[in-house]
Amino acid sequence: MTPFEAVLFDLDGTLCRRTQDTQRLYARTFERAGERPFGTPDALWAALDGPPDHDDIIGYYGAGFARLAAQHGRSDADPIALARALRSHVDNAAVELHPGAERAITSAGANGRLGLVTNGPETQQSEKLDALGIADRFDVLVFAADLPRSKPHRVPFETALDPLAIAPERALYVGNSLGYDVAGAQNAGMAVAWLRGDDDVGGYDPEYTIESLAELPAILDGER
Repeated sequence: MTPFEAVLFDLDGTLCRRTQDTQRLYARTFERAGERPFGTPDALWAALDGPPDHDDIIGYYGAGFARLAAQHGRSDADPIALARALRSHVDNAAVELHPGAERAITSAGANGRLGLVTNGPETQQSEKLDALGIADRFDVLVFAADLPRSKPHRVPFETALDPLAIAPERALYVGNSLGYDVAGAQNAGMAVAWLRGDDDVGGYDPEYTIESLAELPAILDGER
């Protein structure tokens, strides 16, 4: 028998992934901003240092472009112009569920209460949820960018658990980020199922490590 009465999920990189052509997106960004290209999409995502934890998406992208420009000796580049151009071309509806996500959501919903805790703002994340058709599957949705504190602070997790009236130790969080999801949920007293990516686990100690969301039902069934 599972010890969990609620399962909370991260969204980006956990339940879903983008399907937009990032190379084309990146090229169109520089064209619109009138800038000579530098760097790569992967280098920009790495420079962004995790998901946005506030609703200033232009400032978020701008910081990434500023770091990337410094790496390429491009002090002449305008990071804010690039950020605005990128934002104008990003299609938040161009997403798809990760393999195993549908089964994981169904299994978690059959097990107990279901929640979503994402660091993105509601204006951005709701477009993804609508495109995926899963918004109404959750008992609670928390958009941490719209709160005073974001992951890895405990506030977003407590905000999700309060209306569910479930103690942290009776809830499981599923996420792919060690620094935001594992650290944040454990800060709130929750157990974590970490969806392994390319990161080394380092000094983190998730209660469960999974290679795919298809492994989550076994955890909820008490088989792990």
